[in-house]
Amino acid sequence: MASFWKKKQFWGALIGAVLMAYCVKDIRMSELQHLVRRVNFYYLAAALMSGFAYMVLKGLRWRLMISQQKHITVKRAVTLYSVGQLLGIVMPALTGQVGRVVLFARKEGLRKTYIFSTIILEVLFDAVSLIVFMFVTSLAFAFPSQYRYWSFVVAGITMAALIIMYLILNFQTRLENIAHRRLRDRWPGAYITAKKFIRSFTKGIELLKSSQDMAATLLLSLASWTAHMLVVWFLILSFGFTLPFAAAAVVMIVNTIFLMVPITPGNAGTFEVAVSTSLAAFSVGRSDAVLFALALHLMDLLPVFGFGYLFLYLEKVSLHDIKSVRDEEIILDKIDEEGSFIEEEEKV
Repeated sequence: MASFWKKKQFWGALIGAVLMAYCVKDIRMSELQHLVRRVNFYYLAAALMSGFAYMVLKGLRWRLMISQQKHITVKRAVTLYSVGQLLGIVMPALTGQVGRVVLFARKEGLRKTYIFSTIILEVLFDAVSLIVFMFVTSLAFAFPSQYRYWSFVVAGITMAALIIMYLILNFQTRLENIAHRRLRDRWPGAYITAKKFIRSFTKGIELLKSSQDMAATLLLSLASWTAHMLVVWFLILSFGFTLPFAAAAVVMIVNTIFLMVPITPGNAGTFEVAVSTSLAAFSVGRSDAVLFALALHLMDLLPVFGFGYLFLYLEKVSLHDIKSVRDEEIILDKIDEEGSFIEEEEKV
């Protein structure tokens, strides 16, 4: 299993390097020097501050999601959430999410299934926010047809996820009874595992039962996306592009749709292709578009690394320690003799 993920990481890094080389191959040093001279550093600082605000709002949203199970401080919520995002950057494919689940569970004493359910909720609320921004932006700008298609796909998946979660919340007892009838006598270990999973997962999405918590979570989601849009907008102003405000939303939305499935570590290369392609719709030159994409990628990464490494420093752990724990979880599978998942008590 470990060798499989190493191969995935190798191929992801190779694809990222090829895409990055393709993006920057036509950029001349004179163009870079001209950009440095014309950049407005006040707007650049505003973009960076918006990036940090984006991470704070994301951390606050996760803090609200787990508030029914555990109360944690704002600083810990933001830094812990950021190191979770950091794992998604440095680990191949979706294994960063596995590392995030393990880390959050061990640091906060919460079940892994519960943490997993909060991640599902995050994706759900992000999708709803994305749909809202696409609708508002479409009033001012006509999206290219290929992205309109994917917007319908996102809306359909989001609706399906909402229906599934509604069914899980409202028919929890019936699901447990079905598992009891079909699994208990034949596969008792699988029955216990299914029962634990259903109960733990349901606890993670109980927020959907409260209209007040749902509204607050949605507001934090919309606020975080607004902060991210401001990162793009301030960077547009910093580069001196004469683009409408809607362009910031278009770049953000297209980039999000394009990167829904991570391929390369930290989306290196794929990020630059997505952003530069979206700017082409506004007649921005190729070199300027690629340099803008590189700057935007840096604006996105700096807050994650800043808050993430603050957590690692305060907790006195390293990324290597966390990655080792993630590999251990995958290789050993952590299942007892009866087939039930073992929830470990030790901390990283």
